[in-house]
Amino acid sequence: MTASSGEVVKSDLVTLTIDGIEVSVPKDTLVIRAAEEIGVQVPRFCDHPLLAPVGACRQCLVDVPDAGNGRGFPKPQASCTLPVAEGMVVNTQATSPVADKAQQGVMEFLLINHPLDCPVCDKGGECPLQNQAMSNGRGESRFEETKRVFPKPINLSPQVLLDRERCIVCQRCTRFADEIAGDPFIALVERGAQQQIGIAEGAEFLSYFSGNTIQICPVGALTSAAYRFRSRPFDLVSTPSVAEHDACGSAIRVDHRRGKVMRRLAGNDPEVNEEWITDKDRFAFLAPREDDRLTHPLVRDRKEDGGTGELRVASWPEAFAVAARGLAAAKRKVGLLPGGRLTAEDAYAWSKFARVTVRTNNIDFRARAHSAEEAAFLASSVVLTGPGHGGVTYADLESARTVVLAGLDPEDEAGAIFLRLRKAHRAGRARVFSLASHSTRGLRKMGGTLLPTVPGTEAAALAAVAENGDVALDAGGIVLVGERLATVPGALTAALRLAETTGARLAWVPRRAGDRGALETGCLPNLLPGGRPVADAGARVDLAAAWGVEDVPDAEGLDGAGILEALVDGDLRALVVGGVDPADVTAEGRLPKKLRKALAKAFVVSLEVRSSAFTELADVVLPVAPVTDKAGSFVNWEGRVRSFGKVLDNPLSLPDVRVLAGIAEERGRPIGIRTPEQAAAEMAQVGPWEGERPTMDGSETLAAQAPRPAVSGGLVLSSWKQLLDDGRMQDGDGFLRATARRPVVLVGEETLAGLGAAAGDEVVLTGPLGSTRLPVGVADLADGVVWAPASAPGASVRHLVGPAGSPVTLAKAGTEGGSK
Repeated sequence: MTASSGEVVKSDLVTLTIDGIEVSVPKDTLVIRAAEEIGVQVPRFCDHPLLAPVGACRQCLVDVPDAGNGRGFPKPQASCTLPVAEGMVVNTQATSPVADKAQQGVMEFLLINHPLDCPVCDKGGECPLQNQAMSNGRGESRFEETKRVFPKPINLSPQVLLDRERCIVCQRCTRFADEIAGDPFIALVERGAQQQIGIAEGAEFLSYFSGNTIQICPVGALTSAAYRFRSRPFDLVSTPSVAEHDACGSAIRVDHRRGKVMRRLAGNDPEVNEEWITDKDRFAFLAPREDDRLTHPLVRDRKEDGGTGELRVASWPEAFAVAARGLAAAKRKVGLLPGGRLTAEDAYAWSKFARVTVRTNNIDFRARAHSAEEAAFLASSVVLTGPGHGGVTYADLESARTVVLAGLDPEDEAGAIFLRLRKAHRAGRARVFSLASHSTRGLRKMGGTLLPTVPGTEAAALAAVAENGDVALDAGGIVLVGERLATVPGALTAALRLAETTGARLAWVPRRAGDRGALETGCLPNLLPGGRPVADAGARVDLAAAWGVEDVPDAEGLDGAGILEALVDGDLRALVVGGVDPADVTAEGRLPKKLRKALAKAFVVSLEVRSSAFTELADVVLPVAPVTDKAGSFVNWEGRVRSFGKVLDNPLSLPDVRVLAGIAEERGRPIGIRTPEQAAAEMAQVGPWEGERPTMDGSETLAAQAPRPAVSGGLVLSSWKQLLDDGRMQDGDGFLRATARRPVVLVGEETLAGLGAAAGDEVVLTGPLGSTRLPVGVADLADGVVWAPASAPGASVRHLVGPAGSPVTLAKAGTEGGSK
């Protein structure tokens, strides 16, 4: 029981004495934690604050003598499994020769078979075993026999390697796999003296979180294939940062040497990701080192007859001047597509550049399928909230009674959210319900319940949730909405109304790290920085005064799709684009001929880290800095601002804010900021970043669209991107790519029987864009629904077959009548 202030009630405290110091801690506290309260560090290997106690290594032995109250023990006890008791007396190695001798004895046993290869071990220099052997072990070994050896390494996966002779069987890795991730890819095998860590029998490697076992291993038994033998901890410089692959805002530590990132580790942030990150956050950092990294500005010389010439290397001043002239010639017939990789500071610079320099509201960060309904939804006060101001947080996910997922699979799209919901499930708290086509692996690990939903009918399914007696959604509930819901007419409106009618809180979970920051800085055609609508005259006046300009454009601009259509129709004459993967722009996964022809005629300025289809057609290419080469912040799905510093100094690229400032100054309409720090300072004045968000109407602001008609008499495609897909930011690490889940078409039992196929057979999936051939598997899909990954490596269904909700056909390979 706790007081309203959050402090522990005095009656719930237990008082004991540790090394002669009296300390009061909450009941059920472990002795090892109580010792930490007075600054005593008891040595340990198996203990981890986020894992259940197991007492496997016995290194944390302490002396608990009988103080005359029956609280003592005749032998040393493992402090990591022993709860405190009133009046207990504990003597650690700091004051007790008994405890010190016991710890030295355990250390001697642990080192019997452990190789003394610290100079070549990846853990050398940051190894708890190495450190505690010196501080809590004996100076000499009495062991004279031959140490046990094993063939090495064992590939637990393409990314995680095991050196068995180093293992001290602390079970941290197996407990993490079982308790935290729920992935049985690693297990204890054999018994007694032969007990060791090995590959779990009969379990396919499917974990998105396996890299955490490397980090929490207290010895060098588990290593990364990408980092193995590449460096030593004492050669590295460590910089705290924030993961850039999803909207979770996970804290990470970037270790670098000689201008190169060598590895990334999970940071410790109890409010966000605790001490865990996905393998994508851990290993996908090599893309900026690919051969197509842009290192110099490029300018295209137009021919006298209007034809396009070749791109050539140019200086920064020349590139700024050419870009400024081209945009000036286009007047206000310019569109801006900033993409979703931007930091909040860079997104703010894009937003200000659009309004001050280009004088337009034609700007949209959503380089994906979207709708006008989504733009109104994102502008609502329900979405524009943050921690402390009504916004949903990670802590709320743990304490919620009910969580409804709509258009979101957390394991694939937001790993930190998945781990929190799984933690809540294991603690017996939150009940998770998912509106989806089938029960996914992640949903099962969260103990979730499927609310079967045919793609395209999410709006009706959300409307029915309030009437579903099993869901019990009320003020103690949360609705998490994924960005995929924007593709279903009426679904976002239904989600907002569900929250309003039940009292549940709602949160929007985008897929990309920069999306929430781009939203709040006004990278939308209907929204200004700070979350204020373009249509609000007062907001425009306030912003114009803050920016020192006469006015801010008042006409709502074109969205992303509208910008591309206007380019094709000739209504726009210029495009500024950055961080947009061409594969996300069109359903075909490539720039259509009409769009390519339009871009060849238009004036295109591309701000990019690496070459792309846009840079190939651009008139000016400006290399911008990846996240490691600049300071900034991301705004995560909670609305929490996650700031980070620069990791590397790289003179070959500049932050977006500096590039846009250079163009604006040449244009004669400066944006007044040049650095991320200056942008952040101005943002604090312009927008309510850490304060109260603006209040807007709720569902009344949304113009509900007619529901998409259901596909009749055929199959409908359910699809979304998995965590590891064919995204360009994952390039460079073949080990990580090799751990991506194999693409498969999932069908129900009836559909499979109708095909005359068995699980594992190849089938041909055909949709509006074409066909692809994949193995088939069975899931709890309703008859008439087929699932396939939207963007798997080598099998990008959204480009080869069609987007989610498309009508499709399915045939056993060899019987499709010539289809390919």
